[in-house]
Amino acid sequence: MISTRGRYALRVMIDLAEHNDGSHVPLKDIAERQEISKKYLEIIVKDMVSGGLITGVSGKGGGYKLCREVDDYSIGEIIELMEGTLAPVACLTDNAEVCPRQEICSTLPMWSEFYNMVHDFFYNKKLSELVSGTSDYVNYVI
Repeated sequence: MISTRGRYALRVMIDLAEHNDGSHVPLKDIAERQEISKKYLEIIVKDMVSGGLITGVSGKGGGYKLCREVDDYSIGEIIELMEGTLAPVACLTDNAEVCPRQEICSTLPMWSEFYNMVHDFFYNKKLSELVSGTSDYVNYVI
């Protein structure tokens, strides 16, 4: 399940993309438009800056903006930065130790198939799809 942290990060990214005029967008403005606590967003954007999704500048004229073009962001990278791995079981995470039951595990093929579906779904969705309204899911509240 995607937490509010992951969902709010997506909302911040969409907001920044929609207000992408080259200048930094004040967090106060994002918080007001998205109806999210500024205090909570401060925690989220800090991780987004350290994760390389956005840049931040403090002081007069400060705020946040995207580091790359809108089409260069996948939804998967945003979610994984905020939530951690999309892998449903520990043995499929990056750098996982080899499971001694791997060769005889009856459930591993199912978990692998599920992980690939979820991974491919989110990594093939671009932020620009959510901004431009080309996604089938744009009308749902996130």
